[in-house]
Amino acid sequence: MTFKQLFYDWGGLNTALFEAINQATPDWLAPLAQIGSTLGSYWGGPLLLIALLLWSLYLNAASQPAISAFLVRTQAQHFALGFALTWLAVTLLKLLADFSRPLVLLPDVVRIIGEPELQYSFPSGHAAYAMLVAVTLWPFVTRRFRILLLTWLVWVGWSRIAVGAHFPADIIFGFLMGGLSAGIVRFFIVRPWVWWGVAMVITLLDQISKQIIHSQLEYAQVIPVTPFFNLVHVWNTGAAFSFLADAGGWQRWLFIALATGASSWLAWALLKPRIQLEAAAYCLILGGALGNLADRVFRGYVVDALDFHWGGWHWPAFNLADVAIFCGAALLIFASFMVTQSSRTRGTVGV
Repeated sequence: MTFKQLFYDWGGLNTALFEAINQATPDWLAPLAQIGSTLGSYWGGPLLLIALLLWSLYLNAASQPAISAFLVRTQAQHFALGFALTWLAVTLLKLLADFSRPLVLLPDVVRIIGEPELQYSFPSGHAAYAMLVAVTLWPFVTRRFRILLLTWLVWVGWSRIAVGAHFPADIIFGFLMGGLSAGIVRFFIVRPWVWWGVAMVITLLDQISKQIIHSQLEYAQVIPVTPFFNLVHVWNTGAAFSFLADAGGWQRWLFIALATGASSWLAWALLKPRIQLEAAAYCLILGGALGNLADRVFRGYVVDALDFHWGGWHWPAFNLADVAIFCGAALLIFASFMVTQSSRTRGTVGV
């Protein structure tokens, strides 16, 4: 018996449960399934971060106990870190497992609501994100609201099966990924060596994903995944947005020197005491910078694989290292708000 058969197929139970839930969804519940699927999307992450920040500002301005605003800010930081970790981990597992969606495996049985999805079923990113949100909000909500959170988790999980996007095993492992990411952020990311280790993991994940693309896809090959996202295989000898890509070769050594210098400074900066959010930002940028640096040193170009598009317009292709760098930059901006607000809170308490 293979690993997949034991832990994913469950001796056929996974498919049987999917068919029972998917087929039992009546037409009048289809809008409810689509709403639940939308509410479990990663795109809600930035909105939740903004909401938490505004909430903490309100608590501070309303002269609420400082611990209340501090707790909200702390949970916002944990959510931001967990969001980045969950996204990277789920993306890597999807690429490595490459499990087909129900529509591919059960074309004559599955009932599709909304846009059909074909690839990367395991694990469910919606379920992972929903669990991360629930863990983030859990400490400062009442018992009644906790029941609503649990109901929301069930709603999101059910909706992904009802719309025909995931099997039950995808949902369960997604919940586990979200909870595990939250736990890692809360209990383990506290020391400089841990941040260095996480940066190395990010670099490793980036290199594994690039090697998969490099070995499995022909150059310039395009694989549609969703109506707005493709997997591609392209090379970039320049910087972001292909800056200096046609410079003639000397730019490779310039970018190697710049990346080496920046990575060295970031690794040194992580030795100093910093708030978790700022340290995580440096960690993400360091991991991404090392990932692209490895490409330039060993390949002479950076492998890009993620292509988002809309209405015929394509954003320049990028990779997991670029995602880590972008997330790190976003966390730095968010951390600046946290530091500013924390200073104001200390000033208010001191008065």
